[in-house]
Amino acid sequence: METNDLKAARNWEPVIRRMELLMRLKSFPVAFKMLENKEDIDKVPFMRRLSHKATMCQLTSLVRNFDWTVGATAEEFISVMCPSIIGLAKLPEFMTDGTFRSIVWAKSRADGKKYENGIPRIPTGKYEAVIMAPLVYNPFEPDIVLIYANPAQMMLLINALQFEDYEVMQFFCVGESSCSDAIARCYNTGKPSLTIPCYGERRYGHAQDDELVMALPVGLMDKALAGLESLYKRGIRYPISYAGAEADVTAAFPAAYGAEAMVAALRGNKRRLLLGVTGSIATGKSTVAKMLEEKGAFTIDFDVLSRVVVEPGTQGYNDIVAYFGEQVLQEDKTLDRDKLREIVFSDMEKRKRLEGFTHPRIGEEFFRLVEEYTAQDPEAIIQVVIPLLIEINMQGMFHNLLMVYAPRDTQLKRLIERDGNSEELAQSIINAQMDVDDKKGYCDLLVDNSEGLEKTQAQVDELWIKLKAIQKERIAELEKGA
Repeated sequence: METNDLKAARNWEPVIRRMELLMRLKSFPVAFKMLENKEDIDKVPFMRRLSHKATMCQLTSLVRNFDWTVGATAEEFISVMCPSIIGLAKLPEFMTDGTFRSIVWAKSRADGKKYENGIPRIPTGKYEAVIMAPLVYNPFEPDIVLIYANPAQMMLLINALQFEDYEVMQFFCVGESSCSDAIARCYNTGKPSLTIPCYGERRYGHAQDDELVMALPVGLMDKALAGLESLYKRGIRYPISYAGAEADVTAAFPAAYGAEAMVAALRGNKRRLLLGVTGSIATGKSTVAKMLEEKGAFTIDFDVLSRVVVEPGTQGYNDIVAYFGEQVLQEDKTLDRDKLREIVFSDMEKRKRLEGFTHPRIGEEFFRLVEEYTAQDPEAIIQVVIPLLIEINMQGMFHNLLMVYAPRDTQLKRLIERDGNSEELAQSIINAQMDVDDKKGYCDLLVDNSEGLEKTQAQVDELWIKLKAIQKERIAELEKGA
């Protein structure tokens, strides 16, 4: 993990400032680096060398709370315990045999010896010094980064690290000497390490009652930030609002948790195959849907349904006009969809209100059409075209998900040409939707609609064969379980 070059390999300020904002951190993330040559300590800008001996947790506190850059060799620590954990010194016999731990922290020397043997340490012989500084100032390229936060913030950081390439995280607590669990364990395993600051860190390093500490390999900082950004877009943010322990939390619960009956009714044990078709605006969803329809698929288009449920005289229409006013009407009293789109895509609150007026009614019509098409053909392949399928958490209702995609510059060009939008408005519409790469992660079927109709058609031909095979396998499973 250690690198010989002290100079920061990149500008860390944008990453740290954004992470501080998303997590509402109250102390600086700490750049932590082990040095092979102690003479390199004083090459670091703004380095402060203490005139008295200190503990590891004191040095860390000076960095994250006082905004200092600090460094130390083994001789500058109060006790051999601190440098032994970071590979700067070996423990004397009265520590390795358990005597030291049995004075306070263990019942017997035998327990103390087990305690000492359980503490992870960076191997000795390689390093001569340690340096620490606020990472936001780009003091040097760190080996690891220490982040202090409360349990709710740490939960969010863990979720962020697990967002992509998920793995279960295992964390440890040796008890006293928590720096070993964070720093040494992270060095030795190359993985994030979360622990509870120990008594010493709270007494001498001023760690607060609600604080935890996580050490992150520096190579995972971008992944952590990307995960935080993705969770933020999905409404998972800090501080976490309270739904109310005694209240009916149904309305505050994620929609997916209350949709079991709905999913069962749609997917159930019927022979039909439901294909969710999505993609960002102006990627060609309608083009691909038309090709699938020509192959024999039934089509339900949510854009069409969104018009049906707001026709003059419907309750959806009345609700929209009552909220937005007659400014969203054309001369013939039908909705001016371009005007409405311009309003809601620049105001998230208004967009949510519009969705509240339309989504429930679209859902009712969707269910009705699914049953109608199934009555016509029990083995129907029904494609349901929903631009915001992922954003409104409907992915669980379909057996398979198809994403139609195209590069962003192609989207922008098509949107301007198709709707006559300004480039600024077109950009804001695209920005308001989920990132294309994020959407791809939810979909098991893909069509690249960026290189002409002929190539798109060839992909759709292959897709149809695959869909028929998927349906055949599904029907066989149903018959097997009957």
